[in-house]
Amino acid sequence: MFERPASGGERAVVVQLDFGQGAIEERLAELKLLVSSAGATVEGVVQGRRAAPDPALFAGRGKVEEIAETLQAHAADLVIFNHALSPAQQRNLEKNLACRVVDRSALILDIFAQRAKSHEGKLQVELAQLSHLSTRLVRGWTHLERQKGGIGLRGPGETQLETDRRLLGNRVKLLKTRLTRLEKQRNTRRRARARGDVLSVSLVGYTNAGKSTLFNALTKANAYAADQLFATLDTTSRRLFVGSGNVVISDTVGFIRDLPHALVAAFHATLEETAHADLLLHVVDAASEDRAAQIAAVNAVLGEIGAADVPQIQVWNKVDLTHAAAAIGRDDCARIERVFLSARTGDGLDLLRAVLDETVQAASVREIAPVVPASDADEAFTPGAGFRVSTPNPDSGSRVLAGAVLPGDK
Repeated sequence: MFERPASGGERAVVVQLDFGQGAIEERLAELKLLVSSAGATVEGVVQGRRAAPDPALFAGRGKVEEIAETLQAHAADLVIFNHALSPAQQRNLEKNLACRVVDRSALILDIFAQRAKSHEGKLQVELAQLSHLSTRLVRGWTHLERQKGGIGLRGPGETQLETDRRLLGNRVKLLKTRLTRLEKQRNTRRRARARGDVLSVSLVGYTNAGKSTLFNALTKANAYAADQLFATLDTTSRRLFVGSGNVVISDTVGFIRDLPHALVAAFHATLEETAHADLLLHVVDAASEDRAAQIAAVNAVLGEIGAADVPQIQVWNKVDLTHAAAAIGRDDCARIERVFLSARTGDGLDLLRAVLDETVQAASVREIAPVVPASDADEAFTPGAGFRVSTPNPDSGSRVLAGAVLPGDK
């Protein structure tokens, strides 16, 4: 009877298979950063190509033998797949490799568990972990199939698996109740900000794109920022004064491709701050060769949390690494699409503040401008009329802010 390995160590062999998704080197580099963020070291790398995952072992028997040889050669005690494994595949791999096997979802959840600092963040991570664990109770741990036994321990026929499932369900229910209470408190604060007529701006983007560094540079805050994935989990908000008034800027958790659905569901309440924002500053790592896929991954998560229609401006960060100049990118109608800057050096921060100032002006003009029916919009629009619309961005598939046309704009 197979029992899972008692624990996993910190010397890992990572596995990256190519199923035709492309950008394999970028994905492998990202996996190594995830492993480092979790506190483990990469001792060996196993790569390969397959048309489709093997139903039983995911990687196929020959590749599993190669993984076993790599484990022995590097004296490693942990295998990390950069893919999602089914409970049966994980069980079969651990049985064949005689060590702990972790998939991408479990690795990300472990990082979140280490980084959660606030009470709400810890509750959200625990809920995500339990949701993930609930799928691993079936066919994953054979000792859970045995009934209780012994004097004083015999129950009404309930197996250990059923007991664990019931206890897990009770804990999940309790966590959801507590998070609902915290969500009500957040809604109260959000309504207070709305009554104060303050523009709400959320920083979103791929993890390690530089959101927290940009947040600190703009607001002089001291939010934790580091060159690692998921350095920030808890949403932090600060008030920023621009020439035409105040805005509230919120730094949110970074997104990543193949983000576990359990994690998105658990952090849904926190991510609602993004969906209720007036403007999203989508921070993009300009130095990344895989930035197009990263932009698509962020937009996919935004769609999942109901924020796809929130006006968005892309902020291309780290231009100092590309030797590009800070600038504001506008479309043919003079609407702002992108801002190019470096949060680390401060180059271009004045341009972003000017963009926020223009946004505040556009919002204030819109409030006093008459409502124009959609069918009459083209006829009624004149320079200086002052209303804001959202238009598709053909490059990213998202929506960009179209500010009011102010005097002097072409």
